[in-house]
Formats: sequence, C-alpha cells, structure tokens
Amino acid sequence: MEDAMTLNIYLSGEIHTGWREEIMDGAKGLDVTFSGPVTDHAASDDCGVAILGAEADKYWHDHKGAMVNAIRTRKGIADADVVVVRFGDQYKQWNAAFDAGYAAALGKSLIILHGPDHAHALKEVDAAALAVAERPAQVVEILRYVLTGALPD
Repeated sequence: MEDAMTLNIYLSGEIHTGWREEIMDGAKGLDVTFSGPVTDHAASDDCGVAILGAEADKYWHDHKGAMVNAIRTRKGIADADVVVVRFGDQYKQWNAAFDAGYAAALGKSLIILHGPDHAHALKEVDAAALAVAERPAQVVEILRYVLTGALPD
C-alpha cells in the first residue's frame, strides 16, 4: 500500500476563463490544496496604488502593482508541489511565462496548459514542464494518477 500524499497546487496564468474552477471541481475527493494569484483583474492592476499611493506615470502604477502581487506569487510558487500555468487564447500572458520560469528555476513540478495554437510560441516553456496539457480535465487526470496511480476510465 502506498503512503498517502497531499499535493499543494498553485494555479497560475490567464484569468478570463473558468479553467481554475474546472480543475478544482474535477479534483474533488483528491488530497489537494489549491492556491493562486488574485484573479480580480482590476484589484490586481491597482493594488499598488490603492495601498501605497497614486502614481501619475502608468509605468510606476503598474510597477507598484507588480511588486505587491509578487509577494503572493513568490510565496504560492515556493510552497507549491505542482505549479500549473495556463496560457489562454485571448491575451499574451507574459506574467504566466515568468511564473513558469520562476517555478522551473525553483525545481517545481510544472504542468503547462494551452491549446495547440500556442505550441510553437511556448516550446521553451513546454520543454521545462513535466507535462503539457490542452484541457483542464487532463490536468485533473494527471493529479489523480500521481495521487492514486489510477488511469482514466
């Protein structure tokens, strides 16, 4: 009999679709915990100036927000056993690419999630991953297999 294993999973990447909920719903019953960035786009963009004061220059506005958000991101990735990074179709997620690189540099188990249209653009990111999935359900099946050894039906 195998020892019980708990996985702490950080869900990084695009915030415009329900992929996180699909993974969390599909993983019900598995011994997992999830964390991730703030997914309220306006709050994420404006947290720095809302807390530390307004900036006339948009660069510094964004810079303050990025630094405040990085506190949460660094902690979440550092504590994770598995980092899942989703690249969506609508926007270029440079922050997601950074998170994938940061996780890889820390030696985290990395699962990349994107459609086939991104395969060429993300080839270096994909090469750092232990798995590249196209659908959230595949991520769930990876987690189920890792935790139970069970293959999909």
